[in-house]
Amino acid sequence: MVAAGVAWGLTACTPMQWVKPDAPAEQVRSDQQACRNAAWREAQFQSYLYQYQFQPMVIAPGQVIWPNGAFPDPYAHQFLAESRLADFCMESKGYQLVPVPKP
Repeated sequence: MVAAGVAWGLTACTPMQWVKPDAPAEQVRSDQQACRNAAWREAQFQSYLYQYQFQPMVIAPGQVIWPNGAFPDPYAHQFLAESRLADFCMESKGYQLVPVPKP
């Protein structure tokens, strides 16, 4: 059990890079920045749509309940959505995410 945990921990820390066989390094950086910017804009827009949807509820004088969890708080998952959208963008451009080769 411990060995499996250590193996999982080591693979979780493996540095990764985007690779496309026929793309020069400058194009990879440019595409990656464009995908990050587009993902950030989309994640901001999605979180903006939900900002007024969930308001606190007053259940009695002086007692207020704020909704919590994943559904009423989309800002908590904005970074995950941004990462997922950026990965999708890079994959749609033909890139693959591979481990960085060891020197």
